[in-house]
Amino acid sequence: MFTGWTSPLSLLKEELVQREYEGHPIPDQIQEQVASLDKEGDRMNISAIDPLFDQISELPKSTAFRYEQPNDLDSIKSARPDGPRKLETLSGARMLDQLHGAWTGRACGCALGKPVEGVGMRGSNGMDGRQTIRAYLENRGHWPLDFYFSGADVGDELSIHCPQSQRENIKFMEPDDDIHYTLIALHVLEKHGRDFSWKNIADAWNNCLPYNAICTAETQAILNYNNAVPRSVLMGRESVAWVTSDYTSTHRNPYREWIGAQIRADGWGYACAGNPELAAEFAWRDAHWTHRANGIYGEMMFAAIIASAFVVHDAKELISIGLSEIPRNCRLSEAVHAALDEIARCNDFHSYMDWVQLHYGDLSPVHTVNNALVIIGSMIYGQMDFHKSICTSVEGAWDTDCNGATCGSIVGAASGAQGLNSTLVSPLNDTIKPKVFGFEEIKMSELAERTLQVQKMITK
Repeated sequence: MFTGWTSPLSLLKEELVQREYEGHPIPDQIQEQVASLDKEGDRMNISAIDPLFDQISELPKSTAFRYEQPNDLDSIKSARPDGPRKLETLSGARMLDQLHGAWTGRACGCALGKPVEGVGMRGSNGMDGRQTIRAYLENRGHWPLDFYFSGADVGDELSIHCPQSQRENIKFMEPDDDIHYTLIALHVLEKHGRDFSWKNIADAWNNCLPYNAICTAETQAILNYNNAVPRSVLMGRESVAWVTSDYTSTHRNPYREWIGAQIRADGWGYACAGNPELAAEFAWRDAHWTHRANGIYGEMMFAAIIASAFVVHDAKELISIGLSEIPRNCRLSEAVHAALDEIARCNDFHSYMDWVQLHYGDLSPVHTVNNALVIIGSMIYGQMDFHKSICTSVEGAWDTDCNGATCGSIVGAASGAQGLNSTLVSPLNDTIKPKVFGFEEIKMSELAERTLQVQKMITK
């Protein structure tokens, strides 16, 4: 079965790219067979496409592939470098304020980046994403980015989307998957506590999220899960043990190292404030049934960073802690270390982003690795200042709402709500209006209070 997100043929072409990235060279014969399929006439030709998927899945890994990228938690832990694992945290009113700052920061960053997500990925009028965002802002006298995007038409043939997140209209955080998954994490922890399983998460998606509210790897993984699990199980009448996360994350799922898991890190980081190891473990449980390798590591790394941001406020130290929870010899770790070296040489964010584009611009604009580099660059060049950091992250383009949201969580947790000092905060009126059943309209201050109760439950 194939997701409705795209055509089976497009999915197959993405799979070629993904298998190469995983170290499985694609023989010329298979490349030619895929190339021979007609873009329109064969886009739904399952009888031709399905056998090619099977062939690709059986290709051996190259002996020259030099990365160690396990998917199970024990092997990931064995492959990671030393780290602090657990930090001391504050409690009471200060923790509540930090949680409020984290939720608010995520919403502000998401809302800021949401209108330019499309152009940030694809560019416009012959320009790449960064160039397009800059041109749009300059043409309206708003460069550098300092407030929500204006929808004003100035005759430059550039357009943005999501009017409810534009400065002329914004009154709350509108529905967005970057917020939905954070709410899902809270829901799962409130219902199941620290012993939740990945199947609890899958069930929460089925019960709380409309199918059209999820994308790419998540769409395919839940489809795989629901097609593999008998209806009686989905209705709660019995359990099943034979459906594996290997199957849900890989079957016809070429998006398994894209950003979808990385954007789900935040709720685990909030709940495990001061405990990066536990946050990373929770993130692994959430990620491994939809993603593989670096797709998993992105969520683990940022969950650890967010958990640590309640205690540590130095960007480079936070990044080091995040790296300590993922394999030292994976593509993501390699890229982050290389980026840190480049940051030491570059005086400004956009020079740094030129380097990121040069070395990682061939990846999908919604890949884990390149977008992770936008976030760490924003943390450092933004100097962990809330306003500056999230504006910088959105200027970096690619997945603008995702990066803005994750960056907002980190600096929001570090700053606390009282320390945000940003014009981006008040227009949201402390309100989220998502598409998650049970959270149709809710105050971020209430979410902070509920998260604090989850923290207490986890640490009992």
